[in-house]
Amino acid sequence: MITKSMQMALPLGVLSVAVLLLASPAPVVAAENYPTRPIRLIVPFAPGGGTDMVARVIAPKLSERFGGTPVIVDNRGGAGAVIGTAMAAKATPDGYTLLVCDTAHTIQPVLQKLEYDPVKSFSLIASLVTGDSMLVSPASVPARTLQEFIALAKQKPGQLVAGTAGAGSSGHMALELFRVMAGIDLIMAHYKGAGAATIDLLGGTVHISNITIQAAVPHLKSGRLKALGVGGLKRSALLPDVPTVSESGLTGYLTTGWRGLMGPAGMPPEITGRLTREVKAILTSDDVKTHFSNNAMEIDYRDPKEFAVFIADEIQRWKGVVSKANISLQPQK
Repeated sequence: MITKSMQMALPLGVLSVAVLLLASPAPVVAAENYPTRPIRLIVPFAPGGGTDMVARVIAPKLSERFGGTPVIVDNRGGAGAVIGTAMAAKATPDGYTLLVCDTAHTIQPVLQKLEYDPVKSFSLIASLVTGDSMLVSPASVPARTLQEFIALAKQKPGQLVAGTAGAGSSGHMALELFRVMAGIDLIMAHYKGAGAATIDLLGGTVHISNITIQAAVPHLKSGRLKALGVGGLKRSALLPDVPTVSESGLTGYLTTGWRGLMGPAGMPPEITGRLTREVKAILTSDDVKTHFSNNAMEIDYRDPKEFAVFIADEIQRWKGVVSKANISLQPQK
């Protein structure tokens, strides 16, 4: 503590340095000791989807690298990822609230004005994985192939229901792109997550949906769902007999998804740097690579600068899709 008598004895320059030293160590020490309490990992979707799965792979690995500090997955679904993402943007930038974002992060800014910026409102940490999704329909739908489904939709315009994980989600955009390229009329039913949409898909009240390959596989094996087409430009190693949507007649169709990690803007560089290094190490481990590969995902690491460029490019790509599909959303309340 600097007393009044000490202030009188010290030259002005020395006193200024002393005051700065007393005022500044706390954030630095906090960064050096990070983390000292549980970390919240927000997933802006309900449990059961691909983004949730990625978070539940990364969370325990991150906990291990932080000496057992809990990393808790917090599902905050709704509004096509906007609710959970806005929550993360508003959080204290101390490294104890992080966000697992996905393709919707670059779709929503194209569809509506948001209370956050997809890059400026966040401290970017790293991109994580990419993975294909696929168009599927329940066994009750009398269409075995993509072309047969398109023919059925043309016979029943405005009667078939497409289930999405939320308005503006990657699944929603995949279905809108399909609708436009196929020249059909579908009813878009928006749910609060992929899990909820899949329940109605299995029940037959939803006639088509776009879900991750890893989520589709068990239902395809049981015969409850039928594969119509993979969204990437090449067939999945998990389902080599299922053609891509592009090779099934809708040439150029592409809806590959991605996931990444970020926190609120203003996080200390020491903490974001530590997180980036730890995530990179996690993604290079053989067991994590194998886990994602078995779930039709590939490691796709980018550092913060590369991640920012990628996000900007993705926003431009989805602007083209939104313009082509003539999609717009009312601002979320």
